[in-house]
Amino acid sequence: MAAEPPPGDPGAGFPSGPLEPWPQSVRWQSVSTDLIWVELLRLSASVGMVLLGLAVGWVLIGHWLFAVALGAVVLAAAWRVVAIVRAVHVWGYAEREDDLLVRHGLLVRRLSIVPYSRMQFVDVSAGPLERAFDLATVQLHTAAAASDARVPGLRPAEASRLRDRLTALGEDRAEGL
Repeated sequence: MAAEPPPGDPGAGFPSGPLEPWPQSVRWQSVSTDLIWVELLRLSASVGMVLLGLAVGWVLIGHWLFAVALGAVVLAAAWRVVAIVRAVHVWGYAEREDDLLVRHGLLVRRLSIVPYSRMQFVDVSAGPLERAFDLATVQLHTAAAASDARVPGLRPAEASRLRDRLTALGEDRAEGL
């Protein structure tokens, strides 16, 4: 008689960890990699302002600490660029029969499971940068403020489809509060 694989073995059909539930049965959808450019532009705007301020301070005052601060900001920005690229690749969502799964995070991984029956409303938003890259964000609101989940970096057509589907499923499975 063959021994059964231990729980956690990817081939066993068991969850391999608390943040990888049902790996054989969940089909994860990725967000658009154009979200990387949106986040990099946001980062470059803030880092550019800080670098400009430090450079002006260094020119006017001439203290060596301004040069050290400039170098530290450049190193932190380079680290953040790598983190942004990796973080966008981690974002994902999966639609299941009774709930929506949303995962994100690198150091602190987060998995949100939002039952359709607990959703109060669904927002689709797109700021100026997102619109420039033809992206939108779907925001799910539930009764518990801490359980709100969002899926950024979707194409507007996919965001509208997801909003409409979540709204329909939420109405079908609505529970009284």
